[in-house]
Amino acid sequence: MPLTRRDFAKRSAAGAGIALTGSVGVLATAPGAIGQELPEQQSPGTGGGVRGRAPGYGPLVDDPAGILALPAGFTYKIITRTGVTKLESGESTPSNHDGTAAFEGPRGATLLVNNHELKGPRAKWPHPVPLADGLVYDPAAAGGCTVVEISRDGSHIAERVGIAGTSTNCAGGRTPWGTWLTCEETEDKAGQNGMTKDHGYVFEVDPHDPCAARTPLPVKALGRYAHEAVVVDPRRGHLYLTEDADRPNGLLYRWTPPSGFRHGRGRLRALADDAGVLAAFRCYDSGGRFVDDLSRATRTGTVYGVDWIEVPDRDARHTPVRKQFTDGLITRARKLEGMWWADGGAYIVASYAREESPVRHDGQVWFYDPRRRTLTLKVLLGVNPAPGEDGAFDGPDNITVSPYGGLIIAEDGEGVQHLFGATDDGRTYPIARNDLNIGTPDAPAYSEFTGPVFSPDGRTLFANIQEPGIMLAIRGPWRWQG
Repeated sequence: MPLTRRDFAKRSAAGAGIALTGSVGVLATAPGAIGQELPEQQSPGTGGGVRGRAPGYGPLVDDPAGILALPAGFTYKIITRTGVTKLESGESTPSNHDGTAAFEGPRGATLLVNNHELKGPRAKWPHPVPLADGLVYDPAAAGGCTVVEISRDGSHIAERVGIAGTSTNCAGGRTPWGTWLTCEETEDKAGQNGMTKDHGYVFEVDPHDPCAARTPLPVKALGRYAHEAVVVDPRRGHLYLTEDADRPNGLLYRWTPPSGFRHGRGRLRALADDAGVLAAFRCYDSGGRFVDDLSRATRTGTVYGVDWIEVPDRDARHTPVRKQFTDGLITRARKLEGMWWADGGAYIVASYAREESPVRHDGQVWFYDPRRRTLTLKVLLGVNPAPGEDGAFDGPDNITVSPYGGLIIAEDGEGVQHLFGATDDGRTYPIARNDLNIGTPDAPAYSEFTGPVFSPDGRTLFANIQEPGIMLAIRGPWRWQG
């Protein structure tokens, strides 16, 4: 039964377990605390004050090799690097590393599935994902993902193709049954941008079984649009999916499986194209008022009720999915990006908001509680006034929940790029800085971080520098930061 606007308003007024503005346990924003509220609405004392010891691991130390600045006591190792490391087949590691997941492998090994965000025809890219026999969806497309195996002691690293012939594989998500859902962030159809098949789908990759993805099939039941990330509710079986799009802004989706369906390896690809129900979210505030865009929220702790509106044409044969809804029917958000399932719900990133949005900001992280059907603003970054200076953070993208408490967030903003952490009591701290200048000395440029994920034993944080494509393993004196 849907949670109606009237129900939500009544429950909020009655205090029935729904936290409103100023709730305990919100995650805050960048150093200097611009983010309890947007700058123009701040009042004195809203900054994230230090409680006891400052969070994090101290200042970042410049890297003599010019790749990764880390706190003292931390080290990194390059796992793969485009143009340097090779696949088992002899070709170069593909470029443009993006979303990543870690799995327990055989004999204590770690398996990492790594997306490669390569859009359009193969000729455009010097290092596309190789067209491995039997693993190709569209031979014209450059993207896909690879599977990296690291032995228990780290002495052996091998990389192979997981899927090829897909496009713009950005984020994705790990499933509870041990597979990876790789998402295409594109709406190209056959005949567009050099493609020979329709794109904008989700594909399942099994890191343990190289043959499981042979003759790749898209999971059309999850819709065709500019996919970003996906998470699975292990209790209810729902899948939640973000859309990174604008004009108009994208949507958050929920897929409800058909009656009697049971999840498991390979079962999604066997679904009928119209199986289950794909729906987009609709939010309203504690007064029952409809919320047209998530950028309207200007205070951490803001809570919205959520309903779900069924998508008319999920394969978008004539009209993109996000354009199939009239204004006033669904809620939008600019740059819906990474997601991570933890704490009984989904952490969801809205990377930034600009002229396409009612209110500007430089990043939000929301938490969707499926039991209460509420969406709570946990992190809010005000617009960064000096992105070229080291210090503040902007443009959150991929995220993971840390075994040491709080969130680990990959920065895809302007200027300096970081991995940074956010504690649950309103403080943030740097973990790493990208020191690899892909611009010039006079006009430096730094690629975004992507795919942060901890190893199954929690000792190693893996992350990527997207361009040219470097996968890194970071180790150090991790300690609780919650």
